[in-house]
Amino acid sequence: MTKGRPIFAIMGSGGIGGYFGARLARSGFDTTFVARGTHLQAICQSGLRVENGDESFSIEVKATDNPRDVGHVDFVLFAVKLWDAAEAGAACRPLVGPDTAVVSLLNGVESEGMLASILGAEHVMGGVAEISATIAAPGVIKKVSPFALIRFGELDRRRSPRAQALAAALSQAGVGVDLSEDINLAIWNKFVFLTGLSAITAITRHPIGKVRADTDTRGLLEEIMREALRVGQAAGVPIKDVVIAERLQFIDGLVPEIRASMAVDLLAGRRLELPWLSGAVVRKGAELGVATPANAFVCKALNLDVMGAG
Repeated sequence: MTKGRPIFAIMGSGGIGGYFGARLARSGFDTTFVARGTHLQAICQSGLRVENGDESFSIEVKATDNPRDVGHVDFVLFAVKLWDAAEAGAACRPLVGPDTAVVSLLNGVESEGMLASILGAEHVMGGVAEISATIAAPGVIKKVSPFALIRFGELDRRRSPRAQALAAALSQAGVGVDLSEDINLAIWNKFVFLTGLSAITAITRHPIGKVRADTDTRGLLEEIMREALRVGQAAGVPIKDVVIAERLQFIDGLVPEIRASMAVDLLAGRRLELPWLSGAVVRKGAELGVATPANAFVCKALNLDVMGAG
């Protein structure tokens, strides 16, 4: 850790990385955004804007498309799309010093292992981002959900000094924090929920309000989540059956207009994270002998859209 306030890099400056990074930068933390294309150009020319109702703000920030321009940092918030994860993980090497933590905020249950294989397990923290936010326009992040929380922790479950330093920094930036006692369990808890939300809002093309109000689509949502939970249990994760009821209760409290990011990508003709969500349930289910017909249906229904409209 550097002396004084920790230094941050944001690898992937979309809805998740852009929002949390902007909060850190606004609170005075040395934060550099790694971005690309028109989003990077807009950030460099006009700064980064966060649209969040009454809390909307704009801020000038440091941004680049080359991590070598940044050097070693204390924390990397890793928030790219899953199909870019391996390449972006390798691109993080210039950011990683002796005690740097790369905090994975990706969807799915496989990114921590992938990053550990590239950067070394000692440089990887598990994480879960609970937020709905998107790039509304180049240089503009729109936060949709009323909540913004990061759950994170060391993969070996230690309450390390760097984990506590990260918790303090995020709290100072006004971000909800949960320094998890078992981050792998937290990751699977989100995976069950997100796999269901992503699948059902994508295949129906409707927001969650309509989906949860219909008996048939609600039942399919529940079965998609239940299959993911059974796969986790078969893999040895201590995830409990009650999670399904808890997640459904949480879904009932969501803003009716919310769609999962995969559904937003589908409607925009962009590539989908399907292979790492329902696809991972099917793949791991086959390995573990767990039947996953609902998730297999989702994969088949969206197969022609996985690579986007292009």
